[in-house]
Amino acid sequence: MVGAGFRAAAQHSQMLTPIFTHIPGIKVVCPSNAYDLKGLLLQSIRDNDPVIFCEHKNLYQAECDVPEAPYTIPFGEASITRDGKDCSIVTYGLMVHRALDAAAILSKEGIDVEIVDLRTLSPLDMDTVYDSVEKTGRLVCVDEASPRCNIATDISAQVSMNAFGALKSAIELVSPPHVPVPFSPALEDMYIPSGEQIADAVRKTMAG
Repeated sequence: MVGAGFRAAAQHSQMLTPIFTHIPGIKVVCPSNAYDLKGLLLQSIRDNDPVIFCEHKNLYQAECDVPEAPYTIPFGEASITRDGKDCSIVTYGLMVHRALDAAAILSKEGIDVEIVDLRTLSPLDMDTVYDSVEKTGRLVCVDEASPRCNIATDISAQVSMNAFGALKSAIELVSPPHVPVPFSPALEDMYIPSGEQIADAVRKTMAG
């Protein structure tokens, strides 16, 4: 279990995905919905390599349609959760839902964002990220993990190196502050990136 939002203080609220992703040979999964969870979990069980399966605590009550029949989702295949033309938001886990919140806000302003759900962090589907950036020309990377050396910074670095020519403006990053997860409910709610914070990052890159 990973992630904040359960008033469990710093000891039980970390987003540990970047730490696991750093280790070569370990596959890392972090789904954003129950459909992906089932398919990726069955793929993890059948895989011959070690897999760390990260479940965000705040998604346990989220519902969606899930077939009863078994199915698998291959590792290293991101999902386009929302098509858009103005800016790409790349994220995973709970932050996919925050990105959808931002998309709803921005649609009222005439800004059409595309959301890429990474689903697996190792292997990482950079081809889908590059394709999205080539399409929109703008990128916002979102990660609930602490900002130093997280998945958002990794995505940003790879796009800067390999798809710089597609960018129309600077890449924006959205992460919590580099502090332990607060125990105070009010502070913890401020700590977790929100849809409005993501929308602000999109507005900034759109103005660039």
